[in-house]
Amino acid sequence: MPGTPQPLVRLLQEFTLEANRYVDAAGGRNDMHRTDLNALAVIMRHSATDQVVTPGTLRKELNLSSPATTALIDRLCSSGHVIRERQGQDRRQVQLRMTDKAYHDGSAMFLPLARHMGAAMAGFTPQELETVTRFMNSMIEATVRAGVEASGKAPATGPYGPR
Repeated sequence: MPGTPQPLVRLLQEFTLEANRYVDAAGGRNDMHRTDLNALAVIMRHSATDQVVTPGTLRKELNLSSPATTALIDRLCSSGHVIRERQGQDRRQVQLRMTDKAYHDGSAMFLPLARHMGAAMAGFTPQELETVTRFMNSMIEATVRAGVEASGKAPATGPYGPR
């Protein structure tokens, strides 16, 4: 990659690796797979903007097969983190909603990470954090575009543009 600041790319790769390790450690202590936590993150993100979350939403966003999606939702329901609901005019459509237990457990799992990240961010000015925020959004968008290219699939829409 000519012209790419390699040390910065390596730092982003290392950050991704450490974030994945944290998720694995936090999830493992709570008998949750990384996919379970990713599913809860998808549901939380959509719920925050009042969007309906269906099994199809999870299947698409997590790139899972239908049987794997069903197994995932069954695990999340069995653990008390998600409930299936049928609301609205089309009562055939299953909607997924996080429970209070999911919010409580998620907060407990990610509190150490939030605490340490908050302390690390305290050493930066608001302007520096604004620049880093712009940078990270650009890196997320670039990663999404690269993922679409690597998969050879047609882009779908995600929170950061084409997915």
